[in-house]
Amino acid sequence: MEQQKLPNGTLIIVLGIFGYLCCCFAGLGIIPSGIAFYLARQSEKIYAENPELYDNQSQIKTGKIVALIAVILNILMIIRFVYVLITGDWEENMERSRELMEQWGFEVE
Repeated sequence: MEQQKLPNGTLIIVLGIFGYLCCCFAGLGIIPSGIAFYLARQSEKIYAENPELYDNQSQIKTGKIVALIAVILNILMIIRFVYVLITGDWEENMERSRELMEQWGFEVE
């Protein structure tokens, strides 16, 4: 009997890597990495039903690990983003931005 490939193997890895790359954008990479982690879990369930039918279990495991790392990094980035917003002096930041804009020649009201 010929072995088949588990569904979404390449997609899981691509979404996990994309989620990892997008973690610097205020944690927006949690969306693709969360989807990748979910798809990896679904593929693992399919593999558990008939392990002798599939041959790319290692690809799914690798994708799941990459997606999990990306999810954790994105959660940390979201926590950091919220912390910076909460603890930062908003008025001081706005004044600094206004000074920079005036320095570059933009009109500020």
